[in-house]
Amino acid sequence: MSKIISPIMRYKYVYLMMAPAFITVFIFSYVPLFGWVIAFKDYTAAKSIWKSRWIGLDNFKLFFSMTGDYVYTIKNTLVMNFGVLFATLFLSFVFAILLNELRSRVFNNTIQITAMFPFFISWGITYSLIYAFFAPVSGGVNQALVGAGIIEQGINVLGDEKYSWILIILSSTWKTLGYNAILFVAAIAGIEREQFESAEIDGAGRFVKIWYILIPHLIPTVVVILILNSGHVFNSDLGQLIMFTNSTNWSTMEVLDMYIYKSGMQKGDFAYATAVGIIKTIISLAMVFAVNYICKKLSDKSIF
Repeated sequence: MSKIISPIMRYKYVYLMMAPAFITVFIFSYVPLFGWVIAFKDYTAAKSIWKSRWIGLDNFKLFFSMTGDYVYTIKNTLVMNFGVLFATLFLSFVFAILLNELRSRVFNNTIQITAMFPFFISWGITYSLIYAFFAPVSGGVNQALVGAGIIEQGINVLGDEKYSWILIILSSTWKTLGYNAILFVAAIAGIEREQFESAEIDGAGRFVKIWYILIPHLIPTVVVILILNSGHVFNSDLGQLIMFTNSTNWSTMEVLDMYIYKSGMQKGDFAYATAVGIIKTIISLAMVFAVNYICKKLSDKSIF
């Protein structure tokens, strides 16, 4: 017992500082898990949780076997979120390497701050900017293309469902590119300068140093980001989707989070919405373990 108490007493002030964070996470992330019980009951807002009739896995079966909604919601979710994950990971990786090659510190900082700026813009403003450029009739890009005779009429990027996935992927990547690049910039800053100096003495050029020094040192960071973000491939930005979804493209914009929101908040079927949320959580957890296992087998690098 003393082996447990002694380290706690030694670092009591550290644990005391961490206590508010632990308490907050426990209250808002773990206590609500007790509400998962309504997924197994015929729950309505008119009855208490404990008085509701137990129905077992009926709500889970409803999602997979009766409604058929899982087909398009899971497909939309995976295509858009995997697209955002890989596009952001690759482009932020390349962007950080290019930033490192800039010799002017002032120019480097200016580019980095400019790239960070979209991260702090709300999706409402982002949608307004995209609408100003790509509206079918009044959009600047469409007007320029029509005026140049390249196309006969404006392209409905915001309304045509065939552009939905690429629209979400590109807008998300544009918004988070600078923020995600910070992780790679920090990893590059941790590389010993002596390695670059030794390579220069041996006659290595820029591309050789990038290939044999920069990229190998960044691989562990890529693996960690990939594993951590793989657990979020079923989580979507509702603010973004609410702004970009309309009556003409909803079939390709409907993701699990939007489906859960509509089922619970609009239709009032809280038990069914909770069941779908549990399914999403279990799959996300399995995804983390699967990606961690694959990364460990392929690169011998993992987080657990």
